[in-house]
Amino acid sequence: MPQNGPSDSEIFSRTLRRKRRDRAARRYEGFVREHMLEGIHDRLVGVTRSFHDVLDLGSFAGGFDLPGAAITRIDAGGAFAEAAGGIHADEDRHPFPEASFDLVVSVGVLDQINDVPGALALARRALRPDGLFLGAFLGAGTLATLRSVFLAAEGDRPVARFHPQIDVRAAGDLLSRAGFALPVADVDTLTVRYSSMFALLQDLRGMAATNLLPGTPPLTRGALARAAQAFAERAAPDGKTAERFEIVYLTGWAPDASQPQPAKRGSAVASLAEALKGKG
Repeated sequence: MPQNGPSDSEIFSRTLRRKRRDRAARRYEGFVREHMLEGIHDRLVGVTRSFHDVLDLGSFAGGFDLPGAAITRIDAGGAFAEAAGGIHADEDRHPFPEASFDLVVSVGVLDQINDVPGALALARRALRPDGLFLGAFLGAGTLATLRSVFLAAEGDRPVARFHPQIDVRAAGDLLSRAGFALPVADVDTLTVRYSSMFALLQDLRGMAATNLLPGTPPLTRGALARAAQAFAERAAPDGKTAERFEIVYLTGWAPDASQPQPAKRGSAVASLAEALKGKG
């Protein structure tokens, strides 16, 4: 079971996150995560080795599959964990011992975890040497339109209603800090067009992607109406407004002696200065 005790340093309410995920499980909207899963599978295609023991870290109701592999699934939402036949646990507090898996995947949750460095470090610890970590999450630039209309709707006293976001460069740094070898972070953009702001909000509720910041007051009716009007005013001639989902992908390996190693400083056999002499 997830632990309850929030600390003053935590950004998100763990209790609220569980409630949001349980609500989403009743009417799950998975198209963004399905796009992420396609990206994860595309990255797996390029890996020549096979994987037998897999951890699906933040599984929702399932969805990730790998023929021939035993997959252990965990989710912070009890309903999702039950639907996936998995374990109910927070991704930054999971119970797995060192070197339990040869592949860890995390699709659609890292942006909602209080201790992202800790979650990555635990994933690294759970991997066997030369094990692979693949992650995908919503990063910086996501929901730019919705953020803008909410900000304008609340005037001089806007309220923080959106999660802090991780950009692709910071994501790569987090992989390195967690001890992964050969870290790679890249970004993909998914654009979705909506007939109204309320259709977008409904999708976000179905993704368990709404606000998890503790103590956030609800929007007033006036602010909500102004935001909806501003969203509609940004529509194309067909009446639909574009919203952007920026997806950050992470790839990292548990260190192993068989992996390519960077050259040691000072090991070059030729000087760059010497090579450039006589040029120009």
